[in-house]
Amino acid sequence: MSAKSDPGRSLALLWGSHTRPGRSGLTVRAIVDAAIELADAEGLDAATMRRVADKIGVGTMSLYTHVPGKAELNDLMVDTVLGELYTGVADPGGHGGWRDGLRYVAERNWDVSLRHPWLLDATGGRPTLGPNAVLKYEAELRVLDGIGLTDLQMDSVLTLVLTHVEGVARSHAGLARAQRESGLTETEWWRATAPVLERVMTGHDFPVAGRVGEASSQVYQASADPAHAFAFGLDVILDGVQRLMK
Repeated sequence: MSAKSDPGRSLALLWGSHTRPGRSGLTVRAIVDAAIELADAEGLDAATMRRVADKIGVGTMSLYTHVPGKAELNDLMVDTVLGELYTGVADPGGHGGWRDGLRYVAERNWDVSLRHPWLLDATGGRPTLGPNAVLKYEAELRVLDGIGLTDLQMDSVLTLVLTHVEGVARSHAGLARAQRESGLTETEWWRATAPVLERVMTGHDFPVAGRVGEASSQVYQASADPAHAFAFGLDVILDGVQRLMK
């Protein structure tokens, strides 16, 4: 939401009906769905009001009678995608204990980030407080409720898990973008880079970086492995949560 946006107007739009057609038969849901399709295919910047109108086959001004502007459209897109996470507030806690539930939360957020990479660009700063975002928060907190954490610790643990997911998802998106732009897979890029790196580092005092870098690259066959980073970091976080419990 931009600094000039009206928070009250945006919230009313988020919580209002998205399926009720206007005089032209156009609905908010149709606008948002078209914007999400564009963003999935080409990135968030592609989901302009004009491009969305062209995709639907209406005039750009027709959109403004339903959605005031791009900032509000972004909020609607984010909240709609968050609706893909869970079937209801009891979903994440419906299988096993808190550890399985929190892992499920992390994996669901990871999967959504991979399906909609633009989500990383559309979120940040103040949260989008639509119905799906609030349902998400409720559902994810229920995994941690009653396990010996204070309310502040519950919020902090959830923030830590989601921040971990977002950070690794950004790394994944960056590697995917680099692959598209270079035309090289991570393995191809690393095999071309490693011999040169080894040669230029020879004679310099980087013994730890050389040893650890070689060990990890042998496993990854790349400069990094976001899937490994996701799983490893999540295990460490879950072990830390266990120590917090009273």
